[in-house]
Amino acid sequence: MLFNPSRDEVRQFFLDVWKKTQEKTPMTPMEVMAHEWILLHPEYHDLLDRPEEAMTKEFPVEDGQTNPFLHMSMHLALEEQMSIDQPPGIRNALTLLIQRSANRHGAMHQAMQCLGEMLYNAQKYSKAPDVESYLECLQRRAG
Repeated sequence: MLFNPSRDEVRQFFLDVWKKTQEKTPMTPMEVMAHEWILLHPEYHDLLDRPEEAMTKEFPVEDGQTNPFLHMSMHLALEEQMSIDQPPGIRNALTLLIQRSANRHGAMHQAMQCLGEMLYNAQKYSKAPDVESYLECLQRRAG
């Protein structure tokens, strides 16, 4: 996957992973990770079965719709951050959150709230992401 993929590239990546899942063809390590998160989100499978619609569908927040591609991308971002401990301390913060949660998936959804808040604030105020606030948010959620 690319470091700064376009919307279409992200969507195509997940559609390709879903196709490989259906065809049982080999996957790269990143695709395997995406595959695991796709399987944990059966509510997205129907859309992934309709690639033409998946590539063009809008998911307006105003309508209360979750963008499945953004959601799964955030799962992958958290996994990547944890695997390389970037930002420093994220591995410990996420590990603690996972240990204190009912399950790993739920813990990652809590972490997504922190990640989303950090990215929203960075964009809203046109500044670099506040890593300290991000880690503090994760620690608060871990209790």
